[in-house]
Amino acid sequence: MLNPLKFLSRLGALGAMVAVLWAPLLPDTSYAQDQLPDSPSPGTPASSIKVGPELNIRRQVESRLKPGTKIDAVTKSPYLGLYEIRIGSDLLYTDEKVTYIFAGSILDGKTMENLTEERVAKLSAVKFDELPFGNAIKVVNGTGKRQIAYFSDPNCPYCKQYEKSLTELKDTTVYVFLYAILGDDSTKKAKALWCAPDRARAWNDWMLRAQMVAPKSCNDPIEANLALGRRMNVRATPTPILSNGEKVPGAIPIAQLEKAIADAGL
Repeated sequence: MLNPLKFLSRLGALGAMVAVLWAPLLPDTSYAQDQLPDSPSPGTPASSIKVGPELNIRRQVESRLKPGTKIDAVTKSPYLGLYEIRIGSDLLYTDEKVTYIFAGSILDGKTMENLTEERVAKLSAVKFDELPFGNAIKVVNGTGKRQIAYFSDPNCPYCKQYEKSLTELKDTTVYVFLYAILGDDSTKKAKALWCAPDRARAWNDWMLRAQMVAPKSCNDPIEANLALGRRMNVRATPTPILSNGEKVPGAIPIAQLEKAIADAGL
């Protein structure tokens, strides 16, 4: 979810108006993404070439952002004529003339659902079947017919709590991507766990019983997992991913995780 303070530093001289917009979901839920105008035919006067508002918004805002910050897309939203500006997994909103920029969430005025959060979840969804499972520790409970993946740091206390919940999941295969983001010690532990003769057992021994395997050297995917997490905008551990590509926020209770799996049709 968007961190408004971070965007204040990104916007530089532009400034920002941090606001929460309360608006009902409008019937038109399509998002038309900004595009460069089609190449004109030979002889077409330059004055007749039309540039859409999305491209103008991109140019105006990007020229005022902190150097190095790039806009991924500008789309017409279904909310009050606002345009959505996407930078990574963060969203801003503005009017067609870029009179104001809003950093915050849009809520449905009737249901109070966080529409911005839903939109971010959709944008950040991944193709589960394309994850590099060869770089993950595979832990199978029961038949293992259901599948989830998650990014975990071996020194993350919330991950250790989460692991206890995962042991209660029936018939589930869990792919653990070692995501050493908490310092050098996390990297050392991640490498030791990966190089263990029985990775799944070593992982459970450490996370559930605080028993660390003796360190060994081998070819490991720790750097590759860090690069994967950055591409997927994984900013914290644990970050679970359902097999429909949906990211689940944090170490949620087992009942909530079971519901998320059921809602995903798994």
